Amino acid sequence: MASPTPGQQTEQPHLVSLVLQSKKALQHGQQLCSKANSLSNASAQCSLDVLTLDAKVKWITEAVLEQLKLAANVAKSIEYKRAQLDKQVKAWDVVRSKRTEALDNILESLGAQLVPPGFHQSSSGSSLFGSQHSIDGKNGNALFNAQQSPSATVRDNPFDRHGKNADRTKWKTLRDFVDESAIENVLDTLESDRTRLDDIMASTYDYPETLSAAISSIRESLPSSNNVPSIEDILNAQQQPSELMARHLSSLTSHYEQMADALKESEAGEIFGEEDLQDMNRDTEELPSIMAELEEQVLSIEDTHQQLVTAQTTAQERLTTQSSTLDNLDELSEIMSDMLQKQQDVENDCQELLDGLQERLLIVEDLHHRFIQYQTSFKKLLVEIGRRRQYKEAVEKVVEGMILELRAMTEEERQVREDFNAEHGRHIPEDICLCIENPPTRWDVVPREGDVRESLPEVESDLLAQAKEKLVVVDVSSAGTESV
Repeated sequence: MASPTPGQQTEQPHLVSLVLQSKKALQHGQQLCSKANSLSNASAQCSLDVLTLDAKVKWITEAVLEQLKLAANVAKSIEYKRAQLDKQVKAWDVVRSKRTEALDNILESLGAQLVPPGFHQSSSGSSLFGSQHSIDGKNGNALFNAQQSPSATVRDNPFDRHGKNADRTKWKTLRDFVDESAIENVLDTLESDRTRLDDIMASTYDYPETLSAAISSIRESLPSSNNVPSIEDILNAQQQPSELMARHLSSLTSHYEQMADALKESEAGEIFGEEDLQDMNRDTEELPSIMAELEEQVLSIEDTHQQLVTAQTTAQERLTTQSSTLDNLDELSEIMSDMLQKQQDVENDCQELLDGLQERLLIVEDLHHRFIQYQTSFKKLLVEIGRRRQYKEAVEKVVEGMILELRAMTEEERQVREDFNAEHGRHIPEDICLCIENPPTRWDVVPREGDVRESLPEVESDLLAQAKEKLVVVDVSSAGTESV
């Protein structure tokens, strides 16, 4: 190092300028690195917050999904119970259809069964078969019109007012003696209760759909699992700029120290060569590019930090949304409890109604059986009237024969007595055996005292033949059923 020359002493101010530039760059670099370090620390804390919030969101989401699974099971349970109830109702409807159809058929059959006019007239007597069971089991004649009973004339009919050629279109049928209003009351009550059953079931008809819609709405409000960016990738993205800034800061520090030492040496009389000064100028000229790169790296760290801040804000919003979701879930839980209770009440009410409807179907079935018995008994009544007419005619024939025989015997006895008296009476004193002159007793056959001569209604032969034919069919059918 040589003693300073006048030309070299002029480099002293330039060296001071280089030191100031170096110091300024170092200070700015320290600020940038300090900012980057703060951002990195904030990013680390922010990352923890994001992970914590995301963990809470995931935990709540999983808990909500579990609850939604239970809610879905409840919806399926309600739907299954409704399906079972529907199945019971449909089964009942099938049975009702069969029994009401059977009742309609027997009523139509009763409407086709003619009742000869001689079988009915105004009377205070009971119905066709006496003590019939009524619909409610209390009034024996509730199903039959006693004022039009076809049995009255059977018991008391002095003579048949209708000839065989009477117009049958004006005849009554067995259905005319059935109380249609009582049957209509049973069927109307049946239909009314069935409508009530539909109304009760309709009150929970939309429950499964409502629950499914609420479950879908809550599920759709849940955040997706891929909304959170990769924290590791973000932190890794910050690592490289931080290391580069550290290296640049180290270079700036070394450069400043070198320049400061050079200035001290210069002030101490050290003289730098042209080559040293060029190196110092070159290094100082590189400072702007280093500072620009530092600022670029800070911006990069700021950008990644902002991603974390955005992720934290998003996670916080999701957590806030989850609070609303939990409120909706609590509300859904209350709704499900109400629905389950309502569904149970509906099931109980429906079961009670179904039991009552089943009992009413038994009444309809009982009506069907009783009307079958009614029809069968009437056919047997026709046959019985035919049998009694045969008996009556046979007895009358016997009585008529007895009367004719008695009359013939009496006449023969009278003639014998007259011949005896004519031959021997004049030879016998009149005061001996006065009864010898008496004629024979004349006899007559009459009903027993207190009895009246039996009178039967007329049953035309075709009606009697039809009754016998159908009774044979009924007997064969009954025998087949018993064998089965």
